Amino acid sequence: MHPYLPLLIYLLVALVVPVAMSILGTSFGPSKPEKYKFLPYESGHPTSPLMGRFPVKFYMVAMLFVIFDVEAASFYPWAVNLRELGVFGLYEMITFMIVLAIGYAYVWKKGGFSWR
Repeated sequence: MHPYLPLLIYLLVALVVPVAMSILGTSFGPSKPEKYKFLPYESGHPTSPLMGRFPVKFYMVAMLFVIFDVEAASFYPWAVNLRELGVFGLYEMITFMIVLAIGYAYVWKKGGFSWR
């Protein structure tokens, strides 16, 4: 048996299944073209009047979550390699945590965590 035969079978299945499902879906699926189905949907053309201004606070909370979550996720690889990194790794992580704490304090002082 050739060593690349399982890979070839996998690629063949990965190509045949989506193509077959697309063909079967368009062949046997219901087709009822209506006028409203061809109208733009959230594509830059407003279909209703705006309700008002969207608060930026939602974006602020999302960005803060991403920033602090990604930085918190960097603690895991450090903890796994702690013995190999030694004292240098410890000092680097302390420096990282100080910078993280400064950013956290700045956002807290600016009111980024208060929901109004």
